[in-house]
Amino acid sequence: MPDWSYHTLFRPILFQLPAKLARDITLRVMGGLCKMPGGTLVIRTFGHMELFPILDETKWNVRFKYPVGLSGGLDVHGVGRKALSQIGFGFIEVGPVTVQEIRNELPIQRDLDEETIIYPDAYANDGLGQHLQRLREGANRGEVGGESALPLMFRTRHMPGSTVEEALEEQVQLLTTLEPYASGFYLDGIDRNWSVEQTSEHLRKVTSEARTICGNKPLFLYIPSDYPALQLEQLLSRFPLEKMMQGVVLGDAIHTETGYRIGRESKSYCLDLMGRLRSQYGQKIAIIASGGIHEPQDALDLMEAGGADLIQLHSGLVYSGPGLPKRINEAILHQRLTEQTPEPPLPSFWSNWGWIALFGICMIIGGIIAWIIAGTTVLLPYDEEFLGMDRKMLNFHNENLLPFMSHDRITLAGTMISIGVLYTQFARYGQRFQLHWARTALLASAAIGFASFFLYLGYGYFDPLHAAVSLLLLPLFLLGMRNGKDNRPLRQRQPNLVNDKNWYRAQRGQLMFVLLGFSLAAGGIVISIVGVTHVFVPQDLTFLHTHPGMLDNTNPKLISLIAHDRAGFGGALFSNAIAILAASLWGIQQGQRWLWWTLLIGGLPGFVAGFGVHGVIGYTDFVHLSPAYLAFGFYVAGLIWLYPYMHDLNKKENVNRKRINVG
Repeated sequence: MPDWSYHTLFRPILFQLPAKLARDITLRVMGGLCKMPGGTLVIRTFGHMELFPILDETKWNVRFKYPVGLSGGLDVHGVGRKALSQIGFGFIEVGPVTVQEIRNELPIQRDLDEETIIYPDAYANDGLGQHLQRLREGANRGEVGGESALPLMFRTRHMPGSTVEEALEEQVQLLTTLEPYASGFYLDGIDRNWSVEQTSEHLRKVTSEARTICGNKPLFLYIPSDYPALQLEQLLSRFPLEKMMQGVVLGDAIHTETGYRIGRESKSYCLDLMGRLRSQYGQKIAIIASGGIHEPQDALDLMEAGGADLIQLHSGLVYSGPGLPKRINEAILHQRLTEQTPEPPLPSFWSNWGWIALFGICMIIGGIIAWIIAGTTVLLPYDEEFLGMDRKMLNFHNENLLPFMSHDRITLAGTMISIGVLYTQFARYGQRFQLHWARTALLASAAIGFASFFLYLGYGYFDPLHAAVSLLLLPLFLLGMRNGKDNRPLRQRQPNLVNDKNWYRAQRGQLMFVLLGFSLAAGGIVISIVGVTHVFVPQDLTFLHTHPGMLDNTNPKLISLIAHDRAGFGGALFSNAIAILAASLWGIQQGQRWLWWTLLIGGLPGFVAGFGVHGVIGYTDFVHLSPAYLAFGFYVAGLIWLYPYMHDLNKKENVNRKRINVG
């Protein structure tokens, strides 16, 4: 459920449902998808959260691939944990966990204007028994405790109304039971019904027991973000936090008369609380901040101004979409790359990207030549030799044959030019700057393009010119792919930091191009299959005023030649679709003008060739052209909606907004 589908399709539907039902449906569907063969790969492919060593850090003997975690209160039943771990999270909070189940049947509410979720009880959970059962099941599936599994940070809490003595016994039971599955613990031991002295003494005893049970695993004190400043000051004066724990976790819930509010307003509480803690402890303790993070800028504010070491998401994932952790990671990555001195040099032209650029230029030149031939003589000498007939003889038997073959070959030529434009641009602006998605797009698309050569043989026709071109282009492709991606990506333009109107519009534009990519892919597959099987669709035969039997009587090799054209075009279209789809899924970023122009210029040759040749030869059947009309609609709408975002028209406004947030 990427942002481009979440905001355009799913969120409008989900927000019509009760909040608890919408949450459970979403998480169960995502969790169910992970249990299906290839389901995890689908989520990872759509999210494409790349692992960057710059973000990958080990703290307190725990490896965090990303500095962004998931708050336990969002996936309280743990059903979507594996799916959520694929979209850019570096760790997961599990909890609150209490010894017994805590239930509250009152509904969860949304405050859309304030982007807030209102829980009737912030401590509602399934209890230790259910958590333990799910952990065992996850361990059996390799989702918990395995090398690829995310660190689990357990937030343990005593039951409501427990005395200090009872709370200690419950915490010991929770720590002992959960320790085999935990990377660390958040000790949620602050109770507003206890005195400061009672709380301080309880924390001392719990921490002492935890050290015995958990060894060197990190311990954090869980502090409600709205905990009164005076009481916190008194508590910390009695409890030697920096000596007994690694740091603190700042909660995301604000307690009010209407319930526990988790939303944007939590950010100001966190910033104020972090300021007090940093003033008292400096860098002696670590701070994990959660709540109020709805945009990448919020995360940067908490990490820069507030000094948070890690952050956790909750309400932001609901209101901003599942792409938020990836966006935050990209913002942090950009910040850290900017701080690097000096910047790594750009790779030379001949290192890898230049060969792919030459590959693309050759495709453009080849497409132009193919277009000229298809618009004039149509047939090449070896085509006529294969048939044993020249153009005049074909035209004598059926005057629509040459125009029909011209229409296949011109659309192929337009597709070749489109591919060439995409490859050249992906190499120049993508691979050159070591963008992983660009290299992946080139690799997948070109591999399909080379493999499609064998489709030409589906009906026994060997095209010597196409074979020669493929042999000439293959070395360029191999030279371009020979160097893998550097683990130090070069600096790019600052990624999107705020959820402004242009960002929301861009989700619609991205959806249009994703639909365009899938449409072209489906069209390429269908055309390829038709090309090597039936060769013609009914509309083709209507235009030709004939049927396959008559064509076979005219020349038994004619259908093989036409099939070669059709299958080749289908393979090229599918290759083109993969490049467009990769760019649409992974490359859409704020301010990336080059990609917007690439999509515009790269799409024009295909559409001009397709619509132009059909109009010239009079093959204007609506049913036949309807897929092209639909694809063109996606193309135009996508360019319009993406223009303000990819041309960064709100850059000044966003900079001012950043200053206000930090201030």
